[in-house]
Amino acid sequence: MAWPAEATIAPSPPPARIGRRRWIVVALLFAATVINYVDRQMLGLLKPLLSREFHWSETDYADIIFWFQASYAVAYLVCGRIIDRIGARWGYALTFVIWNLAHIAHGLASGLVQFVLVRMALGAGEAGNFPAGLKSVAEWFPRRERALAVGVFNAGSNVGAVITPLVVPALVAVADWRMAFMVTGVVSFAWLAAWLIFYRRPEEDRRLSAAERAHILSDAITPTVSASGPRLAWILRQRQTWAYVLAKFLTDPIWWVFLFWLPDFLGRRFGLDLRGFGPPLVAIYLMSDIGSVAGGWLSSRLMRRGLGANRARKVAMLMCAACVIPVLTAPWVGGLTAAVLIIGLATAGHQGFSANLMTLPSDLFPPSAVATVVGLGGTAGAVGGMLMAKFTGWILQGTGSYGPVFLTAALAYPLALLAIQALSPNLRPAMPDATGGGAPS
Repeated sequence: MAWPAEATIAPSPPPARIGRRRWIVVALLFAATVINYVDRQMLGLLKPLLSREFHWSETDYADIIFWFQASYAVAYLVCGRIIDRIGARWGYALTFVIWNLAHIAHGLASGLVQFVLVRMALGAGEAGNFPAGLKSVAEWFPRRERALAVGVFNAGSNVGAVITPLVVPALVAVADWRMAFMVTGVVSFAWLAAWLIFYRRPEEDRRLSAAERAHILSDAITPTVSASGPRLAWILRQRQTWAYVLAKFLTDPIWWVFLFWLPDFLGRRFGLDLRGFGPPLVAIYLMSDIGSVAGGWLSSRLMRRGLGANRARKVAMLMCAACVIPVLTAPWVGGLTAAVLIIGLATAGHQGFSANLMTLPSDLFPPSAVATVVGLGGTAGAVGGMLMAKFTGWILQGTGSYGPVFLTAALAYPLALLAIQALSPNLRPAMPDATGGGAPS
């Protein structure tokens, strides 16, 4: 009697390996943000030198910052809408060309009015960096990875702030401040070529594996909307929009203060000059880098452990806000090291808070609306920055003390988190209908 053949079970194929092409996108966004912040910070670093050469008062410098941020505010709103219409690839390229040419033009400026004009042009172009970058993250990353991706590319702002005090004094020593603007601008055009060669939406990228594409699209917000995205009027009616906008209005100005006034604070408080700014600023912005990545990593980690986006984002932002509060003591600490550690902790807290805050548009809105919402928030942040620049210049001109400025910084982040909680207690996505209007709630 023959035994029946034993049935064999074919081994199941191993799960498809998810690629990492999406992280190349983050690397490009990181590099663009480095360039963005080198261009943005150079004026603050050169403030003592330029103030002597052109006889600027504190309020003159504050006016330059004010008009930069006024242009940035208007352009941020316009850029966000344009980028949603033409896409991240060409939108990013367009704004990059504008800001980089404006940066180079600084080397030709002479006098207050010309610096105001080139800073306004710079603000108009730089306003496209974050709407395009955050739209790219929304297209290339699932929700649970976005805060980490944003934290990594936003860390480019800190690296730019580290590079600037290391490279610019050397360029000024070899040539002069005009050549420093021109050299850094020309070199930066290499990024534009890399971006145009590489970047496509995941649906259009032929080198993207099926497994990674499925991973990217695994939790996308995919409501049925018109090709042009939700109507602006609908976006403006959403409480989620105003949660993001108000938080940006409160917190962005603090980063502007760190970026544009920190060299001046170190010079006033500890007698540092252009050659002495480097090590303290490098230390502060390296701490900021850690905060940016750690803040994004924390909420992504909490989500992988089972917390919803609402709790994960807000727990991370609460911890980051707590890191900023000690900065109110910075004007009175006794030594440079202590001041650097306190300010570095605050900038790390800001960047971690921002890494989570900047994921909210992609958490709460479909991809076709993300850049518009980011633009609205950026406009609000720039308006807040304008007011903060005037306030800082007025305080310094009248008292010479940074005390009220750092007190404002300490309070901004808890207030921003309270605003988010009040306006969007559950971080529930806003869902438009097929016409671009609101779906029934």
